[in-house]
Amino acid sequence: MKAIVYGGPRDVSVKNVPDAKIQKPTDALVRVTSTNICGSDMHMYEGRTSFETGRIFGHENLGQVIEVGAGVDRIKVGDWVCLPFNIGCGFCENCEKGLTGYCLTANPGSAGAAYGFADMGDHEGGQAELLRVPYADFNCLLLPEDAAEREEDYVMLSDIFPTGWHATELAGLLPGESVAIYGAGPVGLMAAHSAMIKGASQVFVVDNHPDRLALAAKMGATPINSLEQGAVDQILNLTNGKGTDRGCECVGYQCCDRHGHEANHVTMNNLVASTKATGGIGVVGVFVPQDPGAHNDLAKEGKMAFDFGPHGIRVNAIAPGEIDTSILSPGTAEIVERLVPMHRLGKPEEVASLIYFLCTAGASYVNGAEIHVNGGQHV
Repeated sequence: MKAIVYGGPRDVSVKNVPDAKIQKPTDALVRVTSTNICGSDMHMYEGRTSFETGRIFGHENLGQVIEVGAGVDRIKVGDWVCLPFNIGCGFCENCEKGLTGYCLTANPGSAGAAYGFADMGDHEGGQAELLRVPYADFNCLLLPEDAAEREEDYVMLSDIFPTGWHATELAGLLPGESVAIYGAGPVGLMAAHSAMIKGASQVFVVDNHPDRLALAAKMGATPINSLEQGAVDQILNLTNGKGTDRGCECVGYQCCDRHGHEANHVTMNNLVASTKATGGIGVVGVFVPQDPGAHNDLAKEGKMAFDFGPHGIRVNAIAPGEIDTSILSPGTAEIVERLVPMHRLGKPEEVASLIYFLCTAGASYVNGAEIHVNGGQHV
């Protein structure tokens, strides 16, 4: 069969390789008719991952079943199926919880498997004429009778659309809420579309490519060009300084600053800065555990310069009622009020002193005390 084979950084070619075939009774063999190129494929193509040479790309696939193993019951030869990129077994602890992206069976020794993907098992991809589908009854999404005519629509279900939808799910988006989406690539645009389906009151889409922003605007979103002015400032100005209720990161570790220089921390920091206190964020952009081709030491180790300064330790004033001072040891209430004056934001050093004090024996015990950290976390 012909397949797209990885030969090394920026080196791919169409080659004749051995046909994919049934290996286990639970397998199906699919003749691939549509497959997408994902941004994650570009990471691997550029040599920014541990993807091995000789592997076949392609984790967004659709086609027709031409053979099934003896243990396959639900899927039949001739069925049109979409193959969501994560491979699950359907019966492990994580799959039974619905966490199929973290299957404990399909990639032994790790959590999560996928077709033609770095560090996600040895399953070959579907940018080929044939694809072996493990645990076919679980992993094949059976399509309606119009699949052959609408396969360019249905292939979106393999990754792009559900990933964008999942970003809004992770963020906790509810009807009537506002959301900022960083990235106007296919996943970001699908996140915007998902937000509108869910009834978002305002959808901002941030990018620095005018053509992509034009698509976002055509969909009904408010485009934010991060090259014209800081994205955070624009969003804060358009939300009366409050920020959005929710935020989605749909770019990943190869995001760039306003000057076009790669900086893996930019979208994450901006995401938090433009989301209101107690808001929710969803991150579906790929951030890799190591990136040898990065331009700074942190990124090479799979780390980023995440700014905890203005976001993580900004603590709300401790107002009456949040700490029930009546149950504290004698004198504790006065100490608490002295450490962090009421009705204003505490300074970082004040907050640190208070937290330390509340953990000591001198504070006796605190019943139901909460210190609200920006972002909805509690200390």
